[in-house]
Amino acid sequence: MNTKVKHPKLWTLFFSVLSLIYVFPIVLVFINSFKKKAYISRKPFSIPQGKQFVGLENYINGINKTNFIEAFGWTLFITVLSVFVIILCCSMCAWYVMRVKNSMTKGFYLLCLFSMVVPFQMVMFTLSKIVDMLHLNTPWGLIIVYLGYGAGLAVFIFSGFVKSIPIDIEEAAMIDGCTPVQTFFKVVLPIMKPTCVTVSILQAMWIWNDYLLPYLCLDLKKYKTISIAVQYLKGGYGSVDMGAMMGCLVLAVLPIIVFYIFCQKYIIEGVVAGAVKG
Repeated sequence: MNTKVKHPKLWTLFFSVLSLIYVFPIVLVFINSFKKKAYISRKPFSIPQGKQFVGLENYINGINKTNFIEAFGWTLFITVLSVFVIILCCSMCAWYVMRVKNSMTKGFYLLCLFSMVVPFQMVMFTLSKIVDMLHLNTPWGLIIVYLGYGAGLAVFIFSGFVKSIPIDIEEAAMIDGCTPVQTFFKVVLPIMKPTCVTVSILQAMWIWNDYLLPYLCLDLKKYKTISIAVQYLKGGYGSVDMGAMMGCLVLAVLPIIVFYIFCQKYIIEGVVAGAVKG
């Protein structure tokens, strides 16, 4: 089978230009975060210099006006714990579903797949009502909500990887005296490390940048994530402090970009490993 790519230089040039198009909005936000807000709308594409340049003033104003430090702390708390719970619960679930073949596990697996198809808008009002009824309108309650919405994709990816794990390894561990729980944590979970990293990256990027679920579920008088806090820079009659907003946006996307850059090599590794059926 001939898998040689025709015109590789042309494709490289095409995807390089395409990547620049995607990166350009981020660069534009970064540039404008150092301008006076009067020049952001007037000259959005110019490099800040002279009287346009304000240094870190926009960042300081944004942090003070939005209580950014507290919002950052809650966002970090929700993201880290949500990803941890999703990885732990969904990896165990996928292992059980793939190893115990019966109608119940097959039905549960289909429900996980179905959850990825149902539009969020169909359940958002019901979800908001249930969250209020069960008093889940706290960061700890939001973690449970994220587990429910993140389980579909996570179980799907983990299940694909579990299929590639030889069952002989698990049988050998049980012969040596391991219980099912010990077999999972000492044998299966270490093997699933690439997929765990892949799921962690995908879920962390989603949860960190999410706006709708925190807005619907959290008690906004007590708790705000970064995405919600930035919205409070919008004043009356549509007025927006663009300088402070640009500064906050840079601070908001920077941690997740750094996280992605350090972990990106594991994404392809984990997805490809999950695509191989044993």
